[in-house]
Amino acid sequence: LEISRLGDKDILVLPLDLTQRSSHEAATNSVLKHFGKIDVLINNGGRSQRSLFVDTNLDVFSAIMELNYLGTISLTKYVLNHMIQRRKGKIVTVSSVMGIMGAPLASGYCASKHALQGFFNSLRTELTDYPEISIINICPGPVQSKIIQNVFTENLAKSLESSGDQSHKMRTDRCVRLTLVSTANDIKEAWISDNPYLAVCYLWQYAPTWAWWLMNKMGKRRIQNFKSGV
Repeated sequence: LEISRLGDKDILVLPLDLTQRSSHEAATNSVLKHFGKIDVLINNGGRSQRSLFVDTNLDVFSAIMELNYLGTISLTKYVLNHMIQRRKGKIVTVSSVMGIMGAPLASGYCASKHALQGFFNSLRTELTDYPEISIINICPGPVQSKIIQNVFTENLAKSLESSGDQSHKMRTDRCVRLTLVSTANDIKEAWISDNPYLAVCYLWQYAPTWAWWLMNKMGKRRIQNFKSGV
């Protein structure tokens, strides 16, 4: 309100829990009642993971999929119904470079992001009769945020003991700007990352054998650091 020409009527903040799927239709209807339309949906809710698969309870994987995947597609379903009626709109989903590659200590998180990639790439092919509805997947690499403080660990009751140094990660405002540019230009899939993570994405895409070799080398060090508390 302080930095724009928006008024109170132009802003509506609704509490929303992605895991409470029964509330998503009512939340969508509340937005439509207030604004009359939804132009853009940005799916940006989720939690990451830091734990080895062999040490992790299965209910953690269930919770990751419930939040990151099922919660996202549930909200999308109600908003998409409205966009189909209008025959226009943008659905932007913040996936991850982990939706493109695999990485140690994040098997459940990677699985949820791979699921989102597969779902939205498939959904895009179902909307060919609606060329003005854009499906946009944003795949950030490491970004400075509080996601690391809120990761899943080997059990639901345990939090991460140390978040480590975050200074090497992309600034949040840089990631946001590139996300908005991608959205404005209807980029179907945008990889938003600094190197070396961006280079690994290209390896994973075009030279997977080399990517597996490199990830094994990097992964071994990552696991050793994790066990050492680094």
